[in-house]
Amino acid sequence: MFQQFISEYGTTILYTILTAIAGYIGIVLKNLCKKYLNDKTKKAVAKSCVQFVEQVYKDLHGPEKLEVALSAAKEMLAEKGIECTELEMRVLIEAALASFNDAFHSEDDENKEEEIEFDPAAEYEITDGENEVPETTE
Repeated sequence: MFQQFISEYGTTILYTILTAIAGYIGIVLKNLCKKYLNDKTKKAVAKSCVQFVEQVYKDLHGPEKLEVALSAAKEMLAEKGIECTELEMRVLIEAALASFNDAFHSEDDENKEEEIEFDPAAEYEITDGENEVPETTE
């Protein structure tokens, strides 16, 4: 009787179990992808909001800029249907701001290194369209 049951319903039971396992794996993968994409979207929104606030609200400082960025980010994420806590958004905005400031300061450092020191007391000769800096004799 058991062998008859297995022979009649064994493949159906096996297909049912495999379908359930495949469905579970699909749900897990979907949730992982959704979490990854949501995190990526949150970071992109935070970066965009920081750039927006830095460019548009030059007259605001510190906490006021942060509040504008938080409200803009909250609104943008709500439009996309992504939930985000106040703390998480604050952390993402602060991280984006730190990245923005690091890039800004490294750019300033590069420009300072490229600057040529100008000595008004030195005489410059122009040859072949290039400035030559004479050796200073004291």
